[in-house]
Amino acid sequence: MTGPSSERSWWKESIVYQIYPRSFNDSDGDGIGDIPGIVEKLDYLDELGIDVVWLNPVYESPNADNGYDIADYRSVAAEFGTMDDWEELLAGLHERDIKLVMDLVVNHTSDEHEWFRESRQSTDSDYRDYYIWREGREVDCDGGPRGPDGEAPPNNWESFFGGPAWSYDEATGEWYLHIFDEKQPDLNWENPAVREEIYEMMEWWLGKGIDGFRMDVINIISKPEGLPDGEDDGAVVRGAEQFVNGPRIHEFLREMYDRVLAGRDVMTVGEMVDLSVEEAREYVGEDGDGMSMAFNFDHLRLDFGPHGRWDRGEWTVRELKGTITHWQRGLAEDGWNSVHLNNHDQPRMVSRFGDDGEYRRESAKLLGTLTHTLRGTPYVYQGEELGMTNYPFESLDEVRDVDTLQNVATAKLDGRIETREEALDLVRYRSRDNARTPMQWSSGERAGFTDDEPWIPVNPNRGRINAERARADEDSVWHYYRRLVELREEHDVLVYGDYDLLLAEHEEVWAYARTRGDERALVVLNFGDGRPRFDPPAEFDGEDAELLICNYEAAASAVEPVELRPWEARVYRLTG
Repeated sequence: MTGPSSERSWWKESIVYQIYPRSFNDSDGDGIGDIPGIVEKLDYLDELGIDVVWLNPVYESPNADNGYDIADYRSVAAEFGTMDDWEELLAGLHERDIKLVMDLVVNHTSDEHEWFRESRQSTDSDYRDYYIWREGREVDCDGGPRGPDGEAPPNNWESFFGGPAWSYDEATGEWYLHIFDEKQPDLNWENPAVREEIYEMMEWWLGKGIDGFRMDVINIISKPEGLPDGEDDGAVVRGAEQFVNGPRIHEFLREMYDRVLAGRDVMTVGEMVDLSVEEAREYVGEDGDGMSMAFNFDHLRLDFGPHGRWDRGEWTVRELKGTITHWQRGLAEDGWNSVHLNNHDQPRMVSRFGDDGEYRRESAKLLGTLTHTLRGTPYVYQGEELGMTNYPFESLDEVRDVDTLQNVATAKLDGRIETREEALDLVRYRSRDNARTPMQWSSGERAGFTDDEPWIPVNPNRGRINAERARADEDSVWHYYRRLVELREEHDVLVYGDYDLLLAEHEEVWAYARTRGDERALVVLNFGDGRPRFDPPAEFDGEDAELLICNYEAAASAVEPVELRPWEARVYRLTG
């Protein structure tokens, strides 16, 4: 199982770079990024200094959810290349001492997977029990989907993509469960044959030489017996309290660990829905399920409105540092944090937590300073190192994401969105497509991503935000990220040091100390465009220090009071 948090592990000392292959680099001019396109950029990744690539799904898929609806687990989709291309990618990464982590999507498959095609042939199919099928039920209320005889779905659970979590199958007269899109039927983990298939598939990929798995929505694979109705109690979706951290989840994951992962020096990170610190320790702690770390999303829910994710609320600096500090402390003795502010399912972090206008560069550097100096493994999402921003959607016709389109439609039906502009404002702020626009390699018409029409529009700010320009500018976000990578390599205190929050009540300044034995560091972040004064706590005031990095021109030989500039970030090594 995972060792105590003080023990050294390569994945604790690593920086993970997430690649969304569809939008990274297109090598054959069809408008879709591919594996040979990633191979072309291996030197770029090496020069950035990252240690691990997390590759989003490249398996055969009809792309109802851009690859998270898998039709064949042991394949590479033709649009991304061939298995030979994938082998070349793995070899190229390993030659550069970069590890590869693959996406493991085993809560559901595509409805075009062979298992599901067989499952829906007949209620007597050998594969029927691979999925969750139920008869409908009679209800007195109006509204919602109905079967041909007026029956309702088996329960009231909702999909994360909006609407009911059940679809009716005319051929067999029953309903199947899909917590996500209707083309993503949920697997039945109660069936030992399903678990055996999954473990054999994991063994197959590990046998090819990969270095671990990122496990998609892994804490929802266990559904309760009887599938009881959900309650309207503020859960992320109705029914979530029934299937999030379900009754057999730890049994299943411990079995997975024992059968597949035990004895292997691999990295596993679980995407966890609606996870508490206490629950996280059951997955990643010394006596937990054997996972290296988990993604939690508490800090990414701070800007949810009264109606949840597809409603916009306000967040404060005190809330953000309080939430992240809660996790820093909660896993300090038992477990390990993953540190992230964006990914393929979230909008761009500089548009969400920073300033994507006047202070884009400064705030992008500050946010990078935060993720690279907290206790945990930093995750960099492609383009983050350039300070890429959200996309200025002018029409829903530009949107490709099924999650966005379905939830906007639901919000319109509910009357929460009344005008076109209200819908677009929310999409510009919240849509996953903000992170999925093509990687901006150059200032060209298609940002150097492709020679043809891209599958999703290129951000019009490509002329001033692109890798070619950033690499030529020593003061760019890209070069600042390289220095952050080097700092973590040079100073163990930034990896393994204890985290202590300072000035907890300050409305603008986020300051914290990192301590490991005699090694000490101090991080000071001005979260905003004001000019607050940083008055060091007494134990630091006047102490000799080396300023390791700052996103402005600055020099210091001691920790002293200072008026911070807009979005200023400072990291000191205490030498006294």
